[in-house]
Amino acid sequence: MPYHCVVCIKQVPDTSNVTVDAMKEDGTVNRAALPAVFNPDDLHALEAAVALRDQYDGTVTALTMGPLGAAEALRECLYRGANRAILINDRRAAGSDTLATSYILSQAIRKIGQYDLVFCGRQAIDGDTAQVGPQLAEKLGIPQVTYFERFVEVSDRTVRVRRNVGNGWEILEAKLPLLITALDTANEPRPSAARRMMQYKRARTVAEVERDVAASLPDAGAEERDIAQANVIEKLKRRGLLIEQWGIDEIDADLQWCGVAGSPTKVHRVQSIVLTKEGFKGIEPTEEGVRGLIQELIVDHTLD
Repeated sequence: MPYHCVVCIKQVPDTSNVTVDAMKEDGTVNRAALPAVFNPDDLHALEAAVALRDQYDGTVTALTMGPLGAAEALRECLYRGANRAILINDRRAAGSDTLATSYILSQAIRKIGQYDLVFCGRQAIDGDTAQVGPQLAEKLGIPQVTYFERFVEVSDRTVRVRRNVGNGWEILEAKLPLLITALDTANEPRPSAARRMMQYKRARTVAEVERDVAASLPDAGAEERDIAQANVIEKLKRRGLLIEQWGIDEIDADLQWCGVAGSPTKVHRVQSIVLTKEGFKGIEPTEEGVRGLIQELIVDHTLD
């Protein structure tokens, strides 16, 4: 039977390049100061969903919340096999912590409607909390399997999943619908397909169309621009190249649970810490060498 999958992905700031400008005064991330990348764990979630679709048929919908630039990550999802892409873009969602983000995503998934599995990466590198997936399952009222490695069996409305538990693994059985968070050991993400890149490289959101039309018709009046935008959007729809763009109102979200207002988490400071040590001292693997090491640790008050 076919399975309809939703994959929640995120375009994240590259935390390997954190600078003093990485945080705004209000405690939110200054995304403009850092290059954006596709969150690594989410690539494995996407691959798990696309592989399931390839084997059993169905659909894969890529969903993300973020600024307009996040549409680039959605295009990459299309390049790698997703059937549909949706961007949640609304200024009122800015500054959302995991609680607000999971609420907004849950509302968007309810708007999508039919789904059998929701896939998320284990965690995002800009927060490392691993909270959005479990919180999303709670808000959707569906079971969850975290630390997913692979499907053992898929049968109608039941799946058996191998889950990593640190020093080993366990097999869990769950009924659909189900939320899964994937590990980076789950699979090897497929590269972007050249044919799909040629097909979807011109996929655009409505906001991107508006930006492009405004740039191409700088002297045009509002009516002329509206007509040009409508023509481009209609053409994209006919060719299956329109990336859907929803706001808070379209997903019927309550504003008190969105953005900064709906986010109890407050970040005090963001900083990059690099541990360095000048030189080193070798210790001979002898009884005398160990005694000398212990004596030094006592003198330094490392051991009392």
